[in-house]
Amino acid sequence: MYGITNCDTVRKARVWLEGHESAYRFHDFRAEGLDAKRLDNWVSKVGWEKLLNKASTTFRELPDKEKQGLDEKNAKALMLAKPTMIKRPVLEVGDRVLVGFKADVYEEAVGK
Repeated sequence: MYGITNCDTVRKARVWLEGHESAYRFHDFRAEGLDAKRLDNWVSKVGWEKLLNKASTTFRELPDKEKQGLDEKNAKALMLAKPTMIKRPVLEVGDRVLVGFKADVYEEAVGK
């Protein structure tokens, strides 16, 4: 699971996983960063539009110039530079990538 420790949605997802005895490793991308290869993999599976959290404080604080005309290349550069712009949590389950937390989606993916 990827996210940041002080995110409420990440906390809910972690509580759900622990309550369902699902083993996971937590990667805080604020503290540990995020590599381009992993981000490329996520983008190929779910699309940059789903990963980029335009409602995040980090994104809203960007200059308008950086927000306009976003494409995959620019969005990936922004997310690598400031991973807190990524919608959280990101959970890798086998070859699937889940973005955000919904208990029913986790239930189906994790199967516990």
